[in-house]
Formats: sequence, structure tokens, C-alpha cells
Amino acid sequence: MLELMATMLSYPFMIRAFVVGILIALCSSLLGVSLVLKRYSMIGDGLSHVAFGSFAVAMVFNFAPMTFTIPVVILAAFLLLRLSSDNGIQGDAATALICSSALAIGITTASMTTGLNTDINNFLFGSILALNNHDVILSIVLSIIVLTLFVIFYNKLFTVTFDEPFASACGTNVHGYNMLLAFLTAITIVLGMRMMGALLISGLIVFPALTAMRLCHHFRQTIIWSAVLSVGCMTAGLLFSYLWGAPTGASVVLTNLFCFIIASLVARLKR
Repeated sequence: MLELMATMLSYPFMIRAFVVGILIALCSSLLGVSLVLKRYSMIGDGLSHVAFGSFAVAMVFNFAPMTFTIPVVILAAFLLLRLSSDNGIQGDAATALICSSALAIGITTASMTTGLNTDINNFLFGSILALNNHDVILSIVLSIIVLTLFVIFYNKLFTVTFDEPFASACGTNVHGYNMLLAFLTAITIVLGMRMMGALLISGLIVFPALTAMRLCHHFRQTIIWSAVLSVGCMTAGLLFSYLWGAPTGASVVLTNLFCFIIASLVARLKR
């Protein structure tokens, strides 16, 4: 195993994949618990479609993909919450409205100009070869911001996650912390697009949280186990992808699926 890891890490693209992958797995797992408990898990899927549409437009007009996409996805996350709260549109309907519109804009723009080339397909399906040093640096900086904000506002996010009316009665700015959660999720989605692809990035948010919930019954324990499982599945998925030449995003999600099935069986046996 050590020899295999040494061989893998002799390739620069694998080092970049491990650094970015572990950071993304950690961020998405921490946020995923709150999103799943609040029934916001589909926001990850919706924002990933927005991110793909933004990436497509950025590639067409030669913008810096990450720099252009991050603010667009953050605005989409805020708009999603605004539609749900102010216009009476249910969360799943608002998600479908925004993500399908953004995806249609991106595909139409790309098809009418350069077409769906290799770079755009990498954003759709994910590729570790698409990661460059700029992506790694940006991922490290933004991941530190996400993790720091999550730790600082952990108690508030915990309260808002479980009981919004109680949190509001205690003077907590519920809408503001929902916005913070959407902001952190938007950043995490964009960071994971290069490696996981738009179609699979939401799996990093949902699977570790659901798996941890099968094993734990306390919020903090669930958070810790979700992070451990997510990082472990990311590492195992990268190993599987390297050994068998399978797509990285699919390998990571299948590893998460395997862990979820095992955890579900263990929980059933305990009952």
C-alpha cells in the first residue's frame, strides 16, 4: 500500500487531486449534515447545474472559469432562498427553476459558439487532469474560509438546523444564517466541479451525511463521522480510479454508496 501511494504521489496531477479532493470532501461533509437535516440537500444538485452553465459561458467568452463562476453561483444560492421565502415557491420547485434555466443558458451559449468541447465536458463529468496549480491554490484558500466560518458559527448553524422557530424566538437571524449556509455550499460546489463534475458533486454532500446518520444520533458525532467517511471515501475513490482507470467522480460516489449500504445494514442489525 505504501509503495502504491508513493507511486501515485510521484505524479503531480495526483498530488493536486488528493489535496483538492480531501479539502472538498471535508467541506461538503460538514455542510451536508445541516443541508440534509433542513431538507436542503437538493440545493447542491441545483447549484451544480448553475455552476456548469456558468463554466460554459466563461469558456465561451474566455473568462477565468473559477473567478467568473463563484460569484454567479453565490448569487444563485441567495436567489434560491429568496424565491422560496418571498414568493411562496417550494424549495424543490425553486431549485428546478433556477438550475434548469442556468443549464439551458450554458448549453445554448456553448452550442452556438464553440460547441460542447472537451473543457466543458470535463466540468460536466469531472476530470483530475483538468486541475491546475491555480485551482489548487484557490481551493486551499476558499476551503480554509469555508471551514473557518463553519467552526465560528457552528452553534448558530446547529440551532437553525434543528429548530428555526426557536432560534428566531431567541433573536437569532435565521435568514442570515440560512444565507451563510447557502454561501458556503455555493463555494464548495464550485470547488468540487473540476474533479467531480456537475452531475456527481451533490453526492459528496448527501452520501456522507446520510451514512453518518445511520451510525450516530448526536449532531456533533454525526458531523465528525461524516467528515471521516467523506475523506476516507475520497481517498478510496481516487485509489480505485488510479488502479482501474475509472472516472474519478463516479469512483468516489460509488465508494460512498458502498459505505452507505454497509452502514444501513449495520443499523438494521442493531435494531
